[in-house]
Amino acid sequence: MSSKIVISASRRTDIPAFYMDWFMDRIDKSFFETVNPYNQKKTIVHATPDHVHTIVFWSKDFSRFIDGGFGEQLKKKGYNLFFNFTINSEDSILEPNIPPLESRIEQAEALCEAFGPQTVTWRFDPMCFYTLPDGSEGNNLKSFPKIADHMASMGILRCITSFMDHYSKIDKRSKPFAGFHFLDPNIKKKVRILQKMKSIIASKHMKLYTCCEKKVLSAMPPEANVQNSSCIPNRLLKDLFGGKLSFKKDTGQRIKQGCGCMVSTDIGLYKQQPCYHNCLFCYANPASRKHK
Repeated sequence: MSSKIVISASRRTDIPAFYMDWFMDRIDKSFFETVNPYNQKKTIVHATPDHVHTIVFWSKDFSRFIDGGFGEQLKKKGYNLFFNFTINSEDSILEPNIPPLESRIEQAEALCEAFGPQTVTWRFDPMCFYTLPDGSEGNNLKSFPKIADHMASMGILRCITSFMDHYSKIDKRSKPFAGFHFLDPNIKKKVRILQKMKSIIASKHMKLYTCCEKKVLSAMPPEANVQNSSCIPNRLLKDLFGGKLSFKKDTGQRIKQGCGCMVSTDIGLYKQQPCYHNCLFCYANPASRKHK
């Protein structure tokens, strides 16, 4: 029996929040047509349960997914499901269009009740630092302890985090107000932040992982026990659902920066599926973030 594939839905846009009708239509048609964002090459991805081991959903807002009963429909069709749920502190500057924090916490609880906490990873990602017009500095760390309390109470054991990547296209976007710009803390400060986060969740039996933070991890003391993440965690998916899966690294991801993701097939479409969260730090295709 050959290995099945993992479908990533999606790093490129928020499918659970905005494109589930499209997704379910493609499931009914038994295939996706993907477009390589670099060379525009099109590929057919067979998507029947006998080809697909697990669907990994990435989102900041699972409300439509939950209310529409899409997860239950997919389970009945024979698909295994796994969820990467980004729940950050409320920050209207950075993430203007996501639901209130309490709503997102309730969504996480609904996912845990329906599919089990072992299928949910909490992403506190990315951590952002910036200046305000009065010269003071802001960040989005304030609600980390509160969110951690709620996640732990649900039985969610994994937290993945990273520091914002300062891509040039992000710097070129129009700023929310004069005097705003992003800051990039030095390595020592990043180490201190991760150590504090680790101490907060250690008593809750949760583990802290970093996404593509090789330099920061290399500066961490060994006893910190902060690990590199695999956001597409094929070994864990096999443990959860059995079956055959490839454990090869995904060479299309940022391995040099420390990406631990294993091979998967992302079916999201950058150009055709803009993201309406319009996060200020978005590396993908926000719907209405204009350039200067």
